[in-house]
Amino acid sequence: MIDGSDSTLPSERAAAAAYLSAVESYLKGDGEPALQRAYELGRTALAQGVGLLELARIHHSCLETLLGRATSIQGRHKTLAGAADFFAECISPYEMTYRGFRDANIALRRFNSVLEREAKRIAHALHDEAGQLLVAIYIALANLAQDLPQAAGHVASITELLDRIEAELRRLSHELTPAILKDFGLIPALKYLAEGVARRSGLRIIIEDTPETRLPESIEAVLYRVAQESLTNAAKHARATKVTIRLRHEAATISCHICDDGVGFDTKVAETSTDERGFGLIGIRERASSLGGTLQIKSAAGAGTELIVSIPLET
Repeated sequence: MIDGSDSTLPSERAAAAAYLSAVESYLKGDGEPALQRAYELGRTALAQGVGLLELARIHHSCLETLLGRATSIQGRHKTLAGAADFFAECISPYEMTYRGFRDANIALRRFNSVLEREAKRIAHALHDEAGQLLVAIYIALANLAQDLPQAAGHVASITELLDRIEAELRRLSHELTPAILKDFGLIPALKYLAEGVARRSGLRIIIEDTPETRLPESIEAVLYRVAQESLTNAAKHARATKVTIRLRHEAATISCHICDDGVGFDTKVAETSTDERGFGLIGIRERASSLGGTLQIKSAAGAGTELIVSIPLET
């Protein structure tokens, strides 16, 4: 009850007193101006980080005070109805924010779908179109070797390089849109990805897995992209020698922990940076957010980095 006791903090008592005063104005018939005040109270509370539960507690205390003053059943009914209208207007900024967040998540999911389609297009170009160009080069080199037998040794060396390029293009194509992810799931896809990154970068990559069943396709795709971006960062920026990827299935949440032994970084600076690493972290956070997930970053200079992506399984 709002009685001026010391059981609440001064800021809470001030907020409760302001709320009570506004509700009283509305119940006295101030109408639209009082409802506008309710909206402003809610908007201010939202901006200050006041949660809905705290706002409901303030409303409940206000209601106790007002009902205690009512002298008749009719007066109590009028108070309850009026206070309910006031509270509904007060929490409308929260509802609008929730809808905005929901719409943003829908937009993010659509954007991720576009990115996946674009990755498939690039993978197709690498595998098929570049492959056709390589075939044409192979044929041209074979003809050259026939016309100039003395150049056969050079042609063989060039052909060997082309073989390596073809193998690398094929691997990059599979990493962009791994059929293994769709056919066999996240763990085999991560192991395939780790094998390729380790071979190119020299990183020692350890995959620790616990999920025994397939995850929803959208979650597997996001976690694969998170791991892909994290390994890229570790290889290009962290100067790491070892990366560990751990998957943990806890209750209704799947979490992916990616730890490296690199140089570390200032997380606040990196997340606001416009360089490649900053954009990578933003991309990871947005991919997780699109499924209602979260990203935690633990890092410090010389202490390595740990990324923790947690995604609810009921999305």
